[in-house]
Amino acid sequence: MKIPIASDHAGYAAKRVVLQILKDLRVDVDDLGTHSEDSVDYPEYAVEVAQKIDQGDAELGILICGSGQGVCMTANKYSGVRAALVQDAQTAALTRQHNNSNILCLPGRSLENEPEILKNILKSWLETPFEGGRHERRVQKISSLTSSHS
Repeated sequence: MKIPIASDHAGYAAKRVVLQILKDLRVDVDDLGTHSEDSVDYPEYAVEVAQKIDQGDAELGILICGSGQGVCMTANKYSGVRAALVQDAQTAALTRQHNNSNILCLPGRSLENEPEILKNILKSWLETPFEGGRHERRVQKISSLTSSHS
């Protein structure tokens, strides 16, 4: 499985940390940019990852911006995306277990100097399966909202 990852300039430093963690975990990534701290518009990068998920070209993706919120809002405009803004490992697990999140959104500015927290978030998110059951019904309700309002 190859995971597309992207960030804006404010998430670039955290993305570099995330890329190293993913390499250490032997996760194959597709780095869609940005590749520097030069100012860019986060929606352009969020769209790249969200489209890959929405079109079925990837199962999971990762987005990072300063707060994580901008990329999360952008990605969730796509009907096949369930992007989740996460700042800790427990929330990361719950977004997979209960919401079947398929894009992990991270707040770069608050986590860029927290490699252990990032590692725990990534491991938790990648290793936690969707529980299904009663949660499947709820995820389907979310999906029906985005498909009926497009």
